[in-house]
Amino acid sequence: MRQPDQDSKPADRLDANFSRNVETFRSIYDNCSDVMFRQFLLFGKTQAMLIYIEGLSDIGGIEENVLSPLMQETNVATQPLHEFLEHKMPVSKLKRVNTLADCIESISTENPLLLYDGEGYGFSIGLSKWEKRAIEEPVAEGGIRGSREGFNESLGINTSQLRRIIKSPALKIRSMKIGDYTKTTVAIAYVDGLVDQSLITEITARLERIKMDGILESGYIEEMIEDNPFSPFPQIMSTERPDVASSSLLEGRALILVDGTPFTLIAPVSFFSLIQSQEDYYQRFMVGTVIRWLRYVFMVLSLLLPSLYVAILTFHAEAVPTALLLSMAASREAVPFPAIVEALIMEITFEALREAGVRLPKQIGSAVSIVGALVIGQASVQAGLVSAPMVIVVAITGISSFMMPRYIAGIAIRMLRFPMMLLAGTLGLLGIMMGIIAIAIHLCNLRSFGVPYLSPLAPMKSRELKDVLWRAPWWMMDSRPRLTGEANSYRQSPEQGPKPNRGSEEK
Repeated sequence: MRQPDQDSKPADRLDANFSRNVETFRSIYDNCSDVMFRQFLLFGKTQAMLIYIEGLSDIGGIEENVLSPLMQETNVATQPLHEFLEHKMPVSKLKRVNTLADCIESISTENPLLLYDGEGYGFSIGLSKWEKRAIEEPVAEGGIRGSREGFNESLGINTSQLRRIIKSPALKIRSMKIGDYTKTTVAIAYVDGLVDQSLITEITARLERIKMDGILESGYIEEMIEDNPFSPFPQIMSTERPDVASSSLLEGRALILVDGTPFTLIAPVSFFSLIQSQEDYYQRFMVGTVIRWLRYVFMVLSLLLPSLYVAILTFHAEAVPTALLLSMAASREAVPFPAIVEALIMEITFEALREAGVRLPKQIGSAVSIVGALVIGQASVQAGLVSAPMVIVVAITGISSFMMPRYIAGIAIRMLRFPMMLLAGTLGLLGIMMGIIAIAIHLCNLRSFGVPYLSPLAPMKSRELKDVLWRAPWWMMDSRPRLTGEANSYRQSPEQGPKPNRGSEEK
């Protein structure tokens, strides 16, 4: 693979000659108007230069903590310069660098580089500062109850939010650089003692295999490391909520955080993890269970409702009550298309309106999607292109798809809806059953970093069903999900159900 020009000789060391070093860096950063070269006299007698990128370094900190003391200090005595700089420069992060690659990395990662005459090394000064987006509520993962904080594009802020929630030193964060040009920092976070180390080893190996020009978003990494990239179902979950990420860490999962994006990857996951919402655990368990079952029902409707309508109208009219069948036949009397074509037209139109609403500015996006659906649906019925029952079916299907708490899981269901309609239009209910069996077989074959995708339902782990088919009370969920191992199976003491104390019983 082609490497960046400045990294063509990563092992080259700095020269003790100051002028040669300056000439080298000026040639590397030729035609880079945002790279600043500030030359000055160190302690009034030694030539020195500070190299930094405008807009990514703290100018106030450079003037106050670097230029001001180093240009004014004259009483250095016989102490070597490097010792004086290491011991008395008022900055918290100071690192000695002696190769061109390390120097370029320092400048590129927003840390100014200090060079001076007579030494074959320089100093990387931790004075990075750039504009960051404030911590805001996640747009795509809102809720009624729970934290209002979300990740942003700064990796340091994201890891600090995890540290604020999980205060144990068992929270480990490893980082690496990926991307020949972007040098994107990617971090792996996990809780030591809860996660299986084989999972961390596997994630690290998959990340180290990535060799490409740059990483701009966590979606790049997701496609490069998932088990089956040709499956419509995601095998890695993304979130921009620190509370969701922290709960995953406490269940023995690992996080992959990418600098420059608020979306954090969670691995491994199961199919049921994508249907669960953080609010299931913040409401009382009865409310969470009802909402979860409602979500399961509407997920099935989102996948199968148009297909069932097409199959019944085309092949199985006898399954419909006579009164309803006469009403549907009357509404379809002027429609020139068969039910399958009618369903495809409406579904494609609805998906186009939904995508248009997402891409348009927020001020008009929702208005276009809602008004467009109403106007087009009503006009299509009046023009005789589609029937009124089909508009109702498509509307219910669209509302059902919004019940999915994870956007990427909802897209998978939406994608599978079209082949299911084609099977229903050609083979009827038999085609729908064939499609369901094919999907079930595919899900059984999927793995997420070695974890069965339908776990704990297949293979069956009855102890873990308390958080799948229903949401058990917190005092009953005393064990963690078994993912890649059982390093620490129990998360709390058993028999913690609420009960009156002895004093209340006596009263």
